Amino acid sequence: MKSTALNFLRPSHEVARDLIGATFTVNGVGGIIVETEAYDQSEPASHTFVGKTPRNIAMFGAPARAYVYRSYGIHWCLNFVCEAEGHGAGVLIRAIEPIIGLQTMMERRGVDKVNLLCSGPGKLGQALAIQHSFNGMSLYDSPFELIPAAKPADVICGPRIGISKAVDLPWRFGLAGSPFLSRPFR
Repeated sequence: MKSTALNFLRPSHEVARDLIGATFTVNGVGGIIVETEAYDQSEPASHTFVGKTPRNIAMFGAPARAYVYRSYGIHWCLNFVCEAEGHGAGVLIRAIEPIIGLQTMMERRGVDKVNLLCSGPGKLGQALAIQHSFNGMSLYDSPFELIPAAKPADVICGPRIGISKAVDLPWRFGLAGSPFLSRPFR
């Protein structure tokens, strides 16, 4: 049974924090979300800063939906849409602790070190077989399953990484002490 306990009709930085410790799977493969980043139309690092485009239209859709985009023409990356329809906010899923379907993820990624399977948004996209056809789909419908954390996680925060604009916003969140992060927090 899929849970609807997470409230996506809130600012993306609040949702990003609350997603740490949640379990997320795609077609039964996945794990515990250990790193996220929040984005909002009001800040220039967001894909939605320039307004609606064919690429980002899903980010302006209903909350609790997937926004999937290609990064550097190589990897599919996954975001969860937040706030009211039309706002243009979301949470990039940066890393998970892989626990369900390890062999499948290892085959997809071509690596056998568990800590390298999903330690970055592109790696995660490959390990979970994220594809553009998921763009705009509800996070509560197949192939997705999202289960909130049973208890609050020990969350750390800091500036987002891999961007050149609005780098001062402390909108990157991670599970304290996790060896599965894309990069350590400063």
